[in-house]
Amino acid sequence: MTRQKGNIEFVDQKIEQKEIRKGSVWDLFDGSLLTRETVVRQLPFVLFITFLIILYIGNRYHSEKVIRETMQLQTELRELRARAISTASELEFISRQSEVARMIEERSMGLHEAVDPPVKITVQKGRNGKNIH
Repeated sequence: MTRQKGNIEFVDQKIEQKEIRKGSVWDLFDGSLLTRETVVRQLPFVLFITFLIILYIGNRYHSEKVIRETMQLQTELRELRARAISTASELEFISRQSEVARMIEERSMGLHEAVDPPVKITVQKGRNGKNIH
């Protein structure tokens, strides 16, 4: 019985050595690790994970590009708003009555400001619906 027990221990040690040998560095270098059944069975999962990683990297690149474009458009929008405000204030200044009168005098257009108030012209309609002059 002791002999059988000794043999069992010896077999267990061989199995342990074989299990240790399974993951050796040399197997990785010579490529035999990649031909094992467990690795081949896990290959679709590894390819799926690789695809997800590539998708994640692409998504990150795209989102950073969108953020850069958004920041650039926001800067451009601020500049355009400032330009619109300055143009509107300049137009408001130019369209004042006093400024229009000054510009007419500078350009010698021969126009002058009306002193009399405007007169409303009314047209009377006759009985037949035609205008009377």
